[in-house]
Order: sequence, then structure tokens, then C-alpha cells
Amino acid sequence: MTIDEAKQQLQMLKADYARVQGDLEKIESIGGNVRPVTRQLKQLEEEIQVARQTVNELEQ
Repeated sequence: MTIDEAKQQLQMLKADYARVQGDLEKIESIGGNVRPVTRQLKQLEEEIQVARQTVNELEQ
């Protein structure tokens, strides 16, 4: 994986996180079950952390 690919993957994950966070807010506003969405956010947080590590390693 190149540094550009790693950065692009990180940007995509961040965009997904923002989208899911918006979904969560909508679900909360109508009193829906937020558990699946919060699990998805947690998974995205972990993937973002790994992607950041990859970018940092490739930059060195």
C-alpha cells in the first residue's frame, strides 16, 4: 500500500464515520434503536485508528 492509498482509505473511513454519526442522530431523534449504529461507529473508530497507524508508519 502506498502512502496515497493509505491516506485515501483514511479519508473514506472518516467520511463513513461522519455519515453514520448523522444516521445515529436521526435514529435518536425518532427514538429508534441506536445499538447497531453505535456498534458500527465503534468498528469504524477502530478501523480509523489502524489506518492512522498505517499512514504514520508509511510517512516515516
